[in-house]
Order: sequence, then structure tokens, then C-alpha cells
Amino acid sequence: MRIGYLMNAYPMTSTTFIRREIHAIEDQGVEVKRYAIRPWSETLVDDQDIAEKERTFYLLVGRLPGLLRDFFKEVISNPVGMARAISTWLRLLRNAGGAFIPHVAYLLESISLKRRANSDGISHLHTHFSTNSAAVAMLSHRLGGPGYSFTAHGPDEFVDWGRSSLGLKVAESRFAVAISNYCRVQLARASGMDHWDKLHIVGCGIDVEEFASSEAPFNKEAPFVSVGRLCQQKAQTLVVEAIAQVAAKHPEIRVNLIGDGESRADVEAAIRRHGLSENVKLLGWRDNQTVRDELSRARALLLPSFAEGLPVVIMEALALGRPAISTYIAGIPELVDDGCGWIIPAGSVGNIAQAMDAALSTGPTKLKALGQEGRRRVMERHDIRKNSAALLDLIRKTS
Repeated sequence: MRIGYLMNAYPMTSTTFIRREIHAIEDQGVEVKRYAIRPWSETLVDDQDIAEKERTFYLLVGRLPGLLRDFFKEVISNPVGMARAISTWLRLLRNAGGAFIPHVAYLLESISLKRRANSDGISHLHTHFSTNSAAVAMLSHRLGGPGYSFTAHGPDEFVDWGRSSLGLKVAESRFAVAISNYCRVQLARASGMDHWDKLHIVGCGIDVEEFASSEAPFNKEAPFVSVGRLCQQKAQTLVVEAIAQVAAKHPEIRVNLIGDGESRADVEAAIRRHGLSENVKLLGWRDNQTVRDELSRARALLLPSFAEGLPVVIMEALALGRPAISTYIAGIPELVDDGCGWIIPAGSVGNIAQAMDAALSTGPTKLKALGQEGRRRVMERHDIRKNSAALLDLIRKTS
């Protein structure tokens, strides 16, 4: 069996979970071809991601002559498929309320994808996120390419599903995957209950063997660790404000922020304003091993985001036996509660500060117990081998 994975941009520092899923499927004896619309615009820092880039076929970048050539070949050789695809394309365009140029790109990309996938002998195409790549996969299928499925994560995918034609993408798919119960309900709201039986929950996963329970002590040197793009929805600026409150009682507090992004200048300004240069370190993007090492020494993961699906970094921290501080949004409460950490309302500096103070005031025995309960949950629900097998089973049943 040979399947394809289509992504908008791949690989990226934030898509390690997709790479793990692909590798786990390959470990089950299935060949996987990687396709992406474009490469990531930033520098890759992990050797495995760099290797993935070499294995990925890019539909868009540097291929305008090829895209046009494939278009004219398809018009001549497949007029019926082109008619089907253009009918669906017009629905996408109408639902989006315009954006003609991007939709022309989707159509051209879908033609090249269909021709490439059929040439590669792909029996099924899977994509992560229900956005551009799902539209391209759907149009490719309408042209006569392989059937497709997609994994929806949220939260941005559920903001305006009419304009993104999310219901249409579900209807045309062989099946759709939700990463949480919350996500499945949002897909049902977009597509209607008639499609409930084709909506399946398959959580993201990690290789639990790579995340052995950490034996690092929960001492006063153990920092809080936050991992993610520096952006508004990750709330790092609020984290700094909370640290300023906590430092008055716990001057020894240390927080390491891993990641980079558009909010970096704001975060740096907040650190300077509160005089926290000794308490907060911005580490930038780091490779997977370094992230794992940082999490393994943490007092707790700190992720008080405004908007998330169900972040894989929470699974990583819990698998290492470290508690998590996160927020009551989307699928997070399905994994995190007071049994394995602290879960708080989003957008509250006071609540972030209270949770950090609680973690600093909790003894090592209790912190270890919280972390071990989190590890138990991850091993039960988010083992990449089990979850990739469940996804592969869906693919086989519907192909």
C-alpha cells in the first residue's frame, strides 16, 4: 500500500507531530510519499526535519512552467475531470467571497498533485488541517486523483467554516479526523449530523519511548518552560506580567521561553520594563532533543494560550513526568486537569500568577505525582504507534 501526505508547508518546527505520524505509519510497512504546497520560510533547526525536506515534493515553488504545462495536458486529456473540478472550484471561490488569485493557485496545484499522485500509485491522500491543503486534495480527487481524508486541529479552522467550505471538504472526503471530542463537534457543526459517522477521533501522538520519565529533581533551580511560537495567541506577554507578580514572593523564579515569532519584541520590552532579565530567558527555536532536555528539567510546562487545539508539547511534558499549566480552551481540558497540573481561564494574568505560585509552593513528592498521572494519560491516549495504527485502519477501510 502506498499513501500520500499533503501539507501546506512542510516540514516546520511546529509540525514534528506530522513527521512522527508519517514515520509510525512507515514502520507498519506502508510507503508514504510527502507532498507540500511550499517549503517553510524559516530555517529548520532539527536534523530530522532537514532530512524530511529532501524527501518532500513541492507543488508550487519554482514550478510555474510545470504547473501550466500540467494544466493544459489535463484540459486535453481529462475534460470530464476538469469539469467536475471546476464546478467544485467555483463553489470554493463563491463561498470564500473572492480571493480569485489564491483559488487559481489551488486549482493549478491540484492538477499537478493529481498527476503526480496517480503517477506515484497513491491509493489515498491524507492532509493535516482543513485549510489550503484540504482544498487542493479535494480538487485533486474531483479531477480523478486518489480519495482523501484530513485531520482538523482548530481553533482557526473553526472561525469561519462557511468561507473555508469546511462542510464541503468533509462531504467530499472519505473520512475526517478530529484530534479531540471538542474538534469532532466543531466538524459536525460545520458539515451537519448527516456526516457524523465519517468523523473520527484520532489524537496526535508522541513516541513514548523517546520520552522516558525524567528523574531530574523538582528543586528551586527547576525552571518553568514554555514552548511555542512567540505570538499573541500563546500569551507570552501575559506570562511576563505574571512573572513580575510572582517574583515579588519568589525571586528565584526562572522561566525559559523556547520559540520565536512576531511577538518577540513585545516580550523583550516587557522583560526590560519589569527588570526580569535574570528570571526570563528567550532561547529561540531549538531542535527536538534540546526541547526534550529543557522539558525534562522543568518544574512545569507553562502554556496559558488564548487559542489552541490540543498542543503536542503538553503531551511531551506530561510524558516526561512534568506537570502542565494550561487553559480551559478547545481540547486541552480533555487531557489536563488538577490531576496532572493546573488549568486556568485564558487571558488572566492573575490566574497565571496563581498557578505559577502554586507550582512553586508544591513539594517535590506532589509535583512528581502530578507528572506521573500526566504520563499515564499520555501513554494511554497519545501513543503515536497506537494512534497511527488507528488512522491507518481508517484509511484501509475506506480505500
